[in-house]
Amino acid sequence: MSRKKIRVAIIGVGNCASSLIQGLEYYKNAGASDYVPGLMHSDLGGYQIRDINIVCAIDIDSNKVGLDVAQAIFAKPNNTTVFCKKVPKTEVIVVRGMLHDGLGTELKKIITPAHGDAIDIEKHLRQTRVDVVINYLPVGSEEATKWYVEQALQAGCAFINCIPVFIAREPFWQKRFEEKNLPVLGDDIKSQVGATILHRVLTNLFLMRGMPITCTYQLNTGGNTDFLNMLERSRLKSKKISKTNAVVSQIENAGLKIDPENIHVGPSDHVAWQKDNKVCFLRIEGRHFGDVPMNLECRLSVEDSPNSAGIVIDAIRCAMLALDHGLSGAIDPSTYFFKSPHFQPTDEVARDKTEEFIKKYKR
Repeated sequence: MSRKKIRVAIIGVGNCASSLIQGLEYYKNAGASDYVPGLMHSDLGGYQIRDINIVCAIDIDSNKVGLDVAQAIFAKPNNTTVFCKKVPKTEVIVVRGMLHDGLGTELKKIITPAHGDAIDIEKHLRQTRVDVVINYLPVGSEEATKWYVEQALQAGCAFINCIPVFIAREPFWQKRFEEKNLPVLGDDIKSQVGATILHRVLTNLFLMRGMPITCTYQLNTGGNTDFLNMLERSRLKSKKISKTNAVVSQIENAGLKIDPENIHVGPSDHVAWQKDNKVCFLRIEGRHFGDVPMNLECRLSVEDSPNSAGIVIDAIRCAMLALDHGLSGAIDPSTYFFKSPHFQPTDEVARDKTEEFIKKYKR
């Protein structure tokens, strides 16, 4: 069988895009049976890592617009780990996108928008024959995300929403994608081993062992533009909802409840010298047999952007399988890859559903 390539567009050439593009080069020679950390399968449903091609990149930063995307991923203010030092030029030039509400007060201090008007995004997606669009806009980009979703719909592209603006989980947008016979995955990427998945797993451990949770918090710090952007608390509403619901849903699945005042999940502060390193402080309090109190505390340190890149590679390939088979609306792999999917099973069930999806729709 001749190899079919997956043509991908990236909206937002930040740290996450940098880790994704570095990873595509770093693992381009991986064999179908090779073990690649962070991927469900090196060969997922007949698509390998090297079958993913970035053909379109969109940004508004004057440091990036006009550059080859292989150069733009290393431009400031990007500060993630460089694990693939030689990313060859792609001849894909970063084009000027639409701003809308994509740049908050804090980011305006370090990012200068490129001169000129945005290009015709729908036309550009069509011209570059994009299959899958990935949304990497900053947290809080509500209007910008919805505008880009419309461009993807009109251009006939699948959409992967990696940020906490609610698209894939909402009936209105599910219907829009169904009408266009296109798949959507989202919302808010769940990292390989990040704060949210750790919190969920520990929550389910407590519940599985018959220990009710009385209160819990998750506090995160980091030094990338994501944490800088989230200093503007007005942009945090959907992020807090997404991260909190990812944990609360597991408690509710067990038939229990937790008072909203007894759970706090969300970013805490921007610490510049941490760069793309994210530190999570997590505490869970519960009750033993006899209502004897106990608590657990842990600290997690991860490089934020590489932690999600492998998940996105799998999401891209699942999106393409959905396109190949004419599937539309929100699809089951969203439950495994994202914090706020269209429904919230446990992670074990979500993984099983994703494996079933891959097996059913493989090439």
